[in-house]
Amino acid sequence: MTKLSPEIGKKIKDRKTIGRVWLKQVKAKCPKVKFISHYGVLGPYDFVDIFEAPDAETAAKVSMISLANGAASAESWVAIPYKRVVELAEEI
Repeated sequence: MTKLSPEIGKKIKDRKTIGRVWLKQVKAKCPKVKFISHYGVLGPYDFVDIFEAPDAETAAKVSMISLANGAASAESWVAIPYKRVVELAEEI
Protein backbone atom coordinates (compact mmCIF):
# COMPACT_ATOMS: atom_id res chain seq x y z
CA MET A 1 0.00 0.00 0.00
CA THR A 2 1.65 3.21 -1.14
CA LYS A 3 0.75 6.87 -0.65
CA LEU A 4 2.75 9.30 -2.75
CA SER A 5 4.25 12.42 -1.25
CA PRO A 6 2.63 15.67 -2.43
CA GLU A 7 5.76 16.49 -4.46
CA ILE A 8 5.66 13.19 -6.35
CA GLY A 9 1.87 13.33 -6.63
CA LYS A 10 2.18 16.60 -8.54
CA LYS A 11 4.31 14.84 -11.16
CA ILE A 12 1.41 12.72 -12.43
CA LYS A 13 2.48 13.17 -16.06
CA ASP A 14 5.85 11.61 -15.15
CA ARG A 15 4.17 8.62 -13.45
CA LYS A 16 5.19 6.14 -16.15
CA THR A 17 8.88 7.07 -15.96
CA ILE A 18 8.90 7.24 -12.15
CA GLY A 19 7.19 3.83 -11.98
CA ARG A 20 9.71 2.26 -14.33
CA VAL A 21 12.63 3.57 -12.26
CA TRP A 22 11.00 2.16 -9.10
CA LEU A 23 10.34 -1.24 -10.70
CA LYS A 24 13.90 -1.45 -12.03
CA GLN A 25 15.23 -0.84 -8.51
CA VAL A 26 12.90 -3.43 -6.99
CA LYS A 27 13.92 -6.04 -9.58
CA ALA A 28 17.61 -5.33 -8.98
CA LYS A 29 17.45 -5.34 -5.18
CA CYS A 30 14.66 -7.91 -4.69
CA PRO A 31 15.01 -10.37 -7.60
CA LYS A 32 12.90 -13.05 -5.92
CA VAL A 33 9.82 -10.79 -5.71
CA LYS A 34 7.06 -11.94 -8.07
CA PHE A 35 4.52 -9.26 -8.96
CA ILE A 36 0.92 -10.44 -9.26
CA SER A 37 -0.96 -7.13 -9.77
CA HIS A 38 -0.49 -3.36 -9.62
CA TYR A 39 -3.41 -0.99 -9.12
CA GLY A 40 -3.82 2.76 -8.90
CA VAL A 41 -6.56 3.59 -6.40
CA LEU A 42 -8.46 6.67 -5.27
CA GLY A 43 -8.63 6.82 -1.49
CA PRO A 44 -6.19 6.87 1.41
CA TYR A 45 -3.55 5.17 -0.76
CA ASP A 46 -2.46 5.80 -4.35
CA PHE A 47 -1.24 2.33 -5.30
CA VAL A 48 -1.80 -1.28 -4.29
CA ASP A 49 0.83 -3.81 -5.32
CA ILE A 50 0.17 -7.48 -4.86
CA PHE A 51 3.33 -9.52 -4.92
CA GLU A 52 4.92 -12.64 -3.50
CA ALA A 53 8.17 -12.31 -1.58
CA PRO A 54 10.30 -15.08 -0.09
CA ASP A 55 10.10 -13.50 3.38
CA ALA A 56 8.85 -10.47 5.33
CA GLU A 57 12.22 -8.72 5.13
CA THR A 58 12.18 -8.77 1.33
CA ALA A 59 8.61 -7.44 1.35
CA ALA A 60 9.71 -4.66 3.70
CA LYS A 61 12.57 -3.82 1.33
CA VAL A 62 10.04 -3.23 -1.47
CA SER A 63 8.31 -0.67 0.77
CA MET A 64 11.64 0.91 1.67
CA ILE A 65 12.44 1.34 -2.02
CA SER A 66 9.09 3.11 -2.41
CA LEU A 67 9.94 5.43 0.48
CA ALA A 68 13.37 6.14 -1.00
CA ASN A 69 11.66 7.14 -4.24
CA GLY A 70 9.30 9.72 -2.78
CA ALA A 71 6.43 7.81 -1.21
CA ALA A 72 4.96 9.52 1.84
CA SER A 73 4.09 6.12 3.26
CA ALA A 74 4.52 2.52 2.14
CA GLU A 75 3.27 -0.57 3.91
CA SER A 76 3.87 -4.26 3.32
CA TRP A 77 1.08 -6.46 4.60
CA VAL A 78 1.79 -10.13 5.13
CA ALA A 79 -1.04 -12.25 3.77
CA ILE A 80 -1.55 -15.87 4.73
CA PRO A 81 -3.60 -18.13 2.45
CA TYR A 82 -7.00 -18.86 4.00
CA LYS A 83 -6.40 -22.62 4.10
CA ARG A 84 -3.27 -22.05 6.19
CA VAL A 85 -5.14 -19.67 8.54
CA VAL A 86 -7.66 -22.46 9.17
CA GLU A 87 -4.82 -24.93 9.80
CA LEU A 88 -3.19 -22.52 12.25
CA ALA A 89 -6.51 -22.02 14.05
CA GLU A 90 -6.86 -25.77 14.44
CA GLU A 91 -3.49 -25.83 16.22
CA ILE A 92 -4.74 -23.49 18.95
